[in-house]
Amino acid sequence: MTSARTHTISAISERTESHADASSIESRIARRLAALRAERGWSLDALAERTSISRATLSRIERGELSPTAAMLGNLCAAYGWTLSRLMADAENGPSSVVRAAEQVIWKDPETRYVRRVVSPPHPQLRGEMVEVMLPAGAKVSYEDAAIPGLEHHLYVIEGAVEIEVGGATLRVEKGDCARYTLSGPIRYACRGKRPARYVIGLVHP
Repeated sequence: MTSARTHTISAISERTESHADASSIESRIARRLAALRAERGWSLDALAERTSISRATLSRIERGELSPTAAMLGNLCAAYGWTLSRLMADAENGPSSVVRAAEQVIWKDPETRYVRRVVSPPHPQLRGEMVEVMLPAGAKVSYEDAAIPGLEHHLYVIEGAVEIEVGGATLRVEKGDCARYTLSGPIRYACRGKRPARYVIGLVHP
């Protein structure tokens, strides 16, 4: 009985910590988005014009009342000229030689439930980044424009298969395959299989 009770308490504790971590990441993203807009002197109306996201929605995102979807974050990053991984890890004090698994930033898209892990901490002086992505079966994630035109991607599939639409071409990459492409416009990722796709993307800044 004691063992079962201990297991239950442990499970509840893990769920509580996971929820707290997610809330912390979302709060940090909200604060950074508000700061980026303030640094540029843009009004909410001006940002709404640049991103096609309503003023009311932008206000709720910056106040931490609404979790932005991957598509929304893609539009915001494009407006600010940032990558999503840099936005997620911007609270880091500086580049580290080693980033432990427990310290890596993890974010889940509230719309598609796709999970993005920042494997390496981005920094203004570094030209490379690495992120790990888990795309659920049947999920699609689309970005209307490149956050940084000319950003080079090397996508290596660890599990499953992912379909990429970029530059007018459709690429299907499966376990063990690696695709290289450069961002210059809209891009879409889709998991067509019955199992989730897990892959790592190496980003090389122009």
